Amino acid sequence: MPDAASPVHDNTKMFRRQLSWVLIFLAASIVLQGVGAVLALYEAERQVVRGRIASDIHQGFVQLSATKQHLRAWVTQHKIGAGGNPQARSGLLQDMNGTLATLTQLAQRASSLGLDGLGYEEHSARLEALRVLGHSVQNLGAMLGELKTLPPDVPARLGWDTLTEVFDRSEGRDVRALIAQSIDRESLAMQRERKAADTTLTRIRWLWIGMALSLGMLSLGATVYFAKALRRPIDELVKGAQTLRQGQLKHRIPLNGHDEFSDVARSMNAMATALEKHSQQEAKQRQRLETEVRERTSALHEANRSLQQTDTRRRQLLADISHELRTPTTAIRGEAEITLRGGERSAHDYREALQRIVSTTRQLGAVIDDLLAMARSDMETLSIVHQVVDLSEPLAEALSQASALAGENHVRLESPSLPQGTVYVMGDAQRLSQLLLLLLDNAVRYSFAGGVVSVSCSPSLEDPTSVQIQVSDQGIGIPAEDLHQVFDRHFRGNSARLHRASGSGLGLPIAKALALSHGGSLALHSPADDNRGAGTRVALQLPMWRSSSVCTAEERKAQAGSGLSDPQGDQPTRT
Repeated sequence: MPDAASPVHDNTKMFRRQLSWVLIFLAASIVLQGVGAVLALYEAERQVVRGRIASDIHQGFVQLSATKQHLRAWVTQHKIGAGGNPQARSGLLQDMNGTLATLTQLAQRASSLGLDGLGYEEHSARLEALRVLGHSVQNLGAMLGELKTLPPDVPARLGWDTLTEVFDRSEGRDVRALIAQSIDRESLAMQRERKAADTTLTRIRWLWIGMALSLGMLSLGATVYFAKALRRPIDELVKGAQTLRQGQLKHRIPLNGHDEFSDVARSMNAMATALEKHSQQEAKQRQRLETEVRERTSALHEANRSLQQTDTRRRQLLADISHELRTPTTAIRGEAEITLRGGERSAHDYREALQRIVSTTRQLGAVIDDLLAMARSDMETLSIVHQVVDLSEPLAEALSQASALAGENHVRLESPSLPQGTVYVMGDAQRLSQLLLLLLDNAVRYSFAGGVVSVSCSPSLEDPTSVQIQVSDQGIGIPAEDLHQVFDRHFRGNSARLHRASGSGLGLPIAKALALSHGGSLALHSPADDNRGAGTRVALQLPMWRSSSVCTAEERKAQAGSGLSDPQGDQPTRT
């Protein structure tokens, strides 16, 4: 069984193996070409250096010969007394010594690079020539140091022979012939190196052309082969992918070989089968969801219909209550008018009339209780967002809104004791502004024209961790018997009705509910009940918030003296 499966495994790697071998071969060719490029560059550089050294040696011998001729001319002028600067002589000798030293170094480099085309003999001849020339330059230097102008009685021929012997002979050899032989030898070496460089460059050029053509032909062949081998399976895969993308999940890619593309085709066919199965399941799920949505929609319609019916019943209830309020009120008024229009009646008749009025009043009270219950439930649904609030902001907003009302009633608002810093409380800024406006509105409406409404803010004497806002007026005040009812809904005392006929009696009850919802308290005191003068003072107490949870006595004292500002200034926390 393993033997039967192994060929399939080998075939499965067919394209991968072929592509790997081709890529390896191409990579090896590129590496080989790179190595050849490095070697060719090295050889070309070597040939350039050899040619430059050969040219420099040849140029050195030519320059040495020319300098020697200049020195001969200087000596001739000096001998016959026609001039000759000693500095010029020294410069020529120095140039000759420098040229010999340079030629010696170049000869050593030429030997190390194998520049001697005839072997060791050429290098030996070059060194021998340099040695003889060096000895000749030394002799010239020694002779020229003692050179004097010929006397007039000495024949010129004698001086010329002496110069010829020194300039042209050294160690028994003819220096001029030696220099000429060296120049000819180095000229031949220079030509030889140029020819060798040309040959090397031609060989490198053809090598590169051959390698480029070979690599190009191999790449072209591999491209053509793989293009033919890959065209059909890739076309089938692309066609199959496009068909599946169009939603035709029953389509299958017809590739059943043992190569990589057939593996991809089988995977895509398996994926299409799984997608077809999931699509069928999705269709069933969608049908089930549609059924559930229809059922839920029907239930929502029923609930909406029920809510509409409830709203209709509520509206009808309000209409009935309005009618019920009107009916007993009319009955009470009618009973009283009938009783008052008649003549003198007995006490029994008045008692019966009063009993009928009491009965009707009880009916009216029941209707009013229903209204109060509805109003109370609405009040309890007020939403309050608790967050850290700077109390000075809602206080300023309430004072701004109340100033217009005070102006209409010819009442003056005063705020002599407001905090100079920041006072943090936890609550809803909008509701706090509503609460403060209710207190200010109540104080203004029950004040006399020309009166004063004063607002103060200071630490609570009972609890230093709380802030107390007081609203005081100089109005009608509240009798002692009415103080315990002022926070009841719709309650209005006689003095309030006489001062201001309109009003619902809901201001203070709503204000107290808002104060309680903020964790505070609302207290009311009227001097009218203790014979110390008229007016009312409302005290609102709210818990303060600050950045630290512990408040020491020194901090509380400093806080009270600075107008309730929070000394920490960071994120407030409740104390």
